[in-house]
Amino acid sequence: MGKPEKLTEGLLQRKNNAVARGISNSTTIFVKEARGAVITDVEDRQFLDFYAGIGTLNVGHCPEPVVKAIQSQAAKLLHSCFMVTMYEPYVALAEMLNSITPGSFPKKTMFANSGAEAVENAVKIARHAAKKTGIISFECAFHGRTLMTMSLTSKVKPYKYGFGPLAPDIYKVPSAYCYRCHYQSTYPGCGLHCLDNFERFFTAEIDAEHIAAMIIEPIQGEGGFLVPPPEFLPGLKSICESKGILFIADEVQTGFARTGKMFAVEHWGVEPDLMTTAKSIAAGVPLSAVTGKAEIMDVPEPGNIGGTYGGNPLACAAGLETIRFIQDNGLCGRAEVIGRQTMTRLKALQERCPAIGDVRGLGAMIGIELVKDRQTKEPAKQLVGKVVADCLQQGLIILGAGIYGNVIRLLIPLVVTDEQLDRGLAILEESILRASAVS
Repeated sequence: MGKPEKLTEGLLQRKNNAVARGISNSTTIFVKEARGAVITDVEDRQFLDFYAGIGTLNVGHCPEPVVKAIQSQAAKLLHSCFMVTMYEPYVALAEMLNSITPGSFPKKTMFANSGAEAVENAVKIARHAAKKTGIISFECAFHGRTLMTMSLTSKVKPYKYGFGPLAPDIYKVPSAYCYRCHYQSTYPGCGLHCLDNFERFFTAEIDAEHIAAMIIEPIQGEGGFLVPPPEFLPGLKSICESKGILFIADEVQTGFARTGKMFAVEHWGVEPDLMTTAKSIAAGVPLSAVTGKAEIMDVPEPGNIGGTYGGNPLACAAGLETIRFIQDNGLCGRAEVIGRQTMTRLKALQERCPAIGDVRGLGAMIGIELVKDRQTKEPAKQLVGKVVADCLQQGLIILGAGIYGNVIRLLIPLVVTDEQLDRGLAILEESILRASAVS
């Protein structure tokens, strides 16, 4: 195998020779194994993981009950295609999601493989049910990289640039980016003008009768971990109800205990017509779902939706055990504890560090927006890069986010120990102070 210090170098060369250049890498780490909130690379270096597979590992790396469920299922059935020969784990997981997602109405579920595929299917189902084609999405949104989901996504580079033409009948409206409010210079305070904007929108842009659905992440992820004001999501749902528009909640990143509730919309008492889930649904095994009102989900005819791999037996077994693990270990409550401790420390750091413009989050989904000047709020994208690189040198993996690339996002595994959390936050604090002092 060669000397350990040469393993990464050799693997990087092989990767560069074999893998398409468009697949980017935030680090040069090659993982050998991982447990909980710790990654061990091929050179036996250990790193604290505060990005959790970009929100896919809320239950941490390789939780034992999930691993055992996968092993047990693998010994019995790897694949058969549910659309031809069925299997019980698919039905059981659908029953589980129907019971735990918001809404007291009857629900049904379908499975796919990725968040983008779930969103694609939610749009298909909504259009079929509504007999209309227009879809509203939001600035700062991220819904995926396929043609439809790339079109719903807001950030141009790197997600949309050079890949046009985009899917038609998609309409963007301002999101509730309170730190950078569109209306702040005109209206003092928050008058929820992002909601008032819809009256103009339905007059000046497109008639509401043409719109099938509105899709939104309850907390926008890639857009910068944007937490809306309390009235925003209920206000959107009210608009949808008054205009005959279906409301789709994209819980791909916010779901499965990340925000302190099983699903983020529960914080605002909103019951979506359709909900998309993925990422932490199965502890890293590729799986996604669309869950919604039975009367809507049943509009497509048999064969209108589905896919060869959707709801694979291994993935469904992992999904069932992952949800049980979240419930049995009280991870919603743990997310709240992680969030409180992290926010307290970051708010204190903000008082000491002028480069921190805003700290925001819900539960264990937290963003730190860095700026060159607090008055102008000029984004400090390069500073985020320095902090991310410095943290990596100290053994902590974090990522950036935001439409301006100036937000540090924290997606700490909910199984992190108190000692690991304290150590990781100490590294982060020191790195922010060090990087901002020399910038």
